[in-house]
Amino acid sequence: MWACSQKNIRNGVIYRMNIGLIAHDSKKKLMQNFCIAYRGILCKNELFATGTTGRLIEEVANLSIHKYLAGHLGGAQQLSAQIEQNDIDLVIFLRDPMTPKKHEPDVNNVVKLCDTYNIPLATNLATAELLIKSLDRGDLEWREMYR
Repeated sequence: MWACSQKNIRNGVIYRMNIGLIAHDSKKKLMQNFCIAYRGILCKNELFATGTTGRLIEEVANLSIHKYLAGHLGGAQQLSAQIEQNDIDLVIFLRDPMTPKKHEPDVNNVVKLCDTYNIPLATNLATAELLIKSLDRGDLEWREMYR
C-alpha cells in the first residue's frame, strides 16, 4: 500500500493547501489518472471532492479525500460555499464543455467564484499539470496571506 510521508516544508513552516477536485462524468477517468500521476504532490495537501469523483480517486490513488455530496446533489454548492469562506486554495475542475449538464448553473458558479475570490482554477489537464507543479515548487504560497 502506498503512503505519503512527505510534507510541504519551507523555512520551517508546514504548508498544506486545500485543493478542490471536480470532474464531469466523461472526465472522471482522466481525473483518476491525474491523481495517480501526482499523488506524491497531492498527498501533502488537503483534498476535497464531489462525492463520486472523490470515491473514484480514493479507489485508485490511495489518497485521503474529504467528500461532498455528488455534484448534481449539491456537492458543487458545498464546494462553492467553501470557496466563499476562503477555505479552498486551488480548484482542479476537469469539465466536459461539449456536454451540457442539468446542474450547469452550480458548476458554473464554482468557476465564477474562483474568479471572484482569486482562486487558481484549472479546467483542463494542461492547466491542472501547470498548477500542480507550481504548487510543488511553492509558487502558491501567496495564498497564505489571504487566510
